[in-house]
This record gives sequence, structure tokens and C-alpha cells, in this order.
Amino acid sequence: MRSVLFLCHRLPWPPSKGDKIRSYHVLRRLAERYHVYLGTFVDDPADWQYLAPVEALCAEVCVRSLPAWRMRWRALVALTRGEPLTVGVYRDRVMQRWVERQLADPKLDMVLCYSSGVAPLVMRHTELRRVMDFVDMDSDKWHQYAQQVSVGVKRMLYRREAQRLARFERKIAEQFDASVFVSEAEAAFFRKLVPESAGKVHGINNGVDAGYWDPNRVYSTPYRSGERVLVFVGAMDYRANVDAACWFAHEVWPRIAAQRTDAGFYIVGSKPTAAVRALAQLAGITVTGRVEDVRPYLAHAHVVAAPLRIARGVQNKVLEALAMEKVLLATPEAYEGIADFAGRQGCIDGSAEVMANEALRWLDVPRPVRVPEARAEVLSRYDWVCSLDMYESVLSGTQPDTLAVHAAAACGPGVYS
Repeated sequence: MRSVLFLCHRLPWPPSKGDKIRSYHVLRRLAERYHVYLGTFVDDPADWQYLAPVEALCAEVCVRSLPAWRMRWRALVALTRGEPLTVGVYRDRVMQRWVERQLADPKLDMVLCYSSGVAPLVMRHTELRRVMDFVDMDSDKWHQYAQQVSVGVKRMLYRREAQRLARFERKIAEQFDASVFVSEAEAAFFRKLVPESAGKVHGINNGVDAGYWDPNRVYSTPYRSGERVLVFVGAMDYRANVDAACWFAHEVWPRIAAQRTDAGFYIVGSKPTAAVRALAQLAGITVTGRVEDVRPYLAHAHVVAAPLRIARGVQNKVLEALAMEKVLLATPEAYEGIADFAGRQGCIDGSAEVMANEALRWLDVPRPVRVPEARAEVLSRYDWVCSLDMYESVLSGTQPDTLAVHAAAACGPGVYS
């Protein structure tokens, strides 16, 4: 059995948020086929309880604690050095020594880095095949953050991070053997910025766990009797989700609440920031915090909202809502990288007025409407087995054109658009 060094910026367990959904499935596939040597970080104390199942899958694990104070301190040091803050956050001497010990052993066949922040750990090592999974283009996220704030120190820092990180992403693409993104659209966007490395850039979709996101399961409703609900699901300490929840609550929700006193807007997700918690003071809005299972909230909602204005790549929350056969209100940013299809219900629009009017149309229906075309579309295009087959082939160096033929044969037409 071959061996892989897997460096991941966050413990790849459980699959509870966007980047961890992908890394979780990648780890499980790798563990089936390789001896996995995992180097990773824990930035949420609640994740320590999941270390045991991760260790059970791996030949060896090095885990480093990354509390908020340490992240801020390392970012400050990176600022003084003129480096991207993202790079500074993951500069860890213990992890670096562990990586060096692994690379000194001839047992390893390849290296997989997940997120650009961990790439410096292996930048000088050219003796092994190295693959970078960027997931999406983080530098452009920072550019979007800069556009969302007024002039000031934050805008200056965000623009600085966008510029420095973009240069570092190009350097990674040049030096690594392959770069992977979460969609073909995201990969195409990156190829334009790195034409000299375009032939090494691949788009590989996330998948959806069809058995888990099953609308035919019976769930007890978490809502009050007679309440007609719009729901937004996501990690509520993530900047893009916070911005989306606040925008929807202040710009869209008042138009809905004025027409329907029986409507409710639920914001479901862990670690809500102070700004998100404050939204619960507005009439008709509920902020749940962390819940054990988000599926009942999706299943019994009339409408699922995905009002992101800052986004890159494919949003898992959108795929999961579609897999649950839900009516979807999404911004174009939230729907980026997902091919539209006949039978979709809801709207893809960034206008508060359009979103409100569409929401009211579906709230007028006595019971939540199911959209089977949405689930059929997701399952035909976003299959984990197919995506992980392609992922493994890129990791091992199979020719991309051969890959595409096998992927199309296994998953049907249109899987990799």
C-alpha cells in the first residue's frame, strides 16, 4: 500500500462545514487506499472529541492546537514580515519538525496539502509529487472582503492579504505538480491568472451524501405550530455567512414580515457572532446557535435561503438544500459553479425585492413544496464516488484526459462541465 502525507489546515472531522465536508471525504477515501500520515490543526476546542476516529484511520497523526489568540499573534508576526497572514497563522515549529521527519523517511510516495496555509511546510521539498487542494481561491475572498467594508484599516489589511496571498497562490501553482479546485468554474478562473501553470489546474466537484440528505426521512418539526419558515443554515462565525444573515435580516426580511405575521426566519448554525445574535431582537427572527441536526430545519421549512454576497466555489449548503428537494432563494454568488436546471423552484437573484416577493409566493402555500427535480439534478452531477475517483487520479498523476473519459463513463454526461 502506498503512503501519503496529508497536511490539512483544520481537523478533517466531522463534516460540519464547507471545507471540512470535502476534507472529511478525502481523508476517508485516502484511508481506504493509502497509509495516511496526517498533519492538522484544531481551531475549535469542540473538535478534540473527534480526534479518536481520525487517528483510527491514519498511520500517524500530528495535531496542533490553534486557539484564536495564537492565530492573531502569528498573523501579527506575518504582517511585520510582509507575508500573507494566512501563511503566518500555520507557521508551527512542532508541525514543521514532524513534517521533516516524515519526509526524511522513504516510506512516503506523495504529499497532499489542503488549503494554501499549510503549503510552506513542504515548499522546499521537490523530491515527492505534491498536490495542492486550494478548494477555492482564498485571495479573491479577501478581495471581496475589502470591497464590503468602508475605507479604513480593515480595508487596507484585506486588500494587502488579497494581493500577497494571490502571489503566493501563483507560486504554489508553479512549484506543485497539480492544483485542485472545488469546481471547474473556479479552476477556470484560476487558470486565467496562472496561464503558465494552467495545464496543472483541475476542477473536482464536491459530492452530496444522498443517504444522509434524504427528504423521505421523517423528522419532527423544530418550528412552532402554524409557522411558515424561511431558514438559513451555516457556520455563523464565518464572515460570509454573517454578512449574508445580516443583509437578509435587514433588507429582505422586513418586506416579508410586513405581509405575513405567521412567517419566521430561522438562522441555524454554530457560534453565532454578536452581530448575528443581535438579529434575534428583530420580530420573527430566531437564532438557534448550534443544533444536533440541521435536517429537520430544512425538511420543515417552506423556503431555504442562501443570500451570500461573498462567495467562491460551490456552496455545500446549496447542494444540500437541493438534495432535500427544497425551494431555494439564492444570490448569484451563492449559486456560482452550479449549473442551472429545469424544474428548479425559487430564484437566483441579488435583489432584496425579488427575493422577498419570491419568498412570499412560496409562503402562501399551506405546506412546504418538494422539488424532486432538484434532488435528481444534484445526484446526477455531484456524486462523491465519482469525484473522489478523479481526485485520487490527480493525486497519483493519471493523465487528465484519461481521467475525464473514465469520469464521464462512471457518472454520466455533464459531471465535469
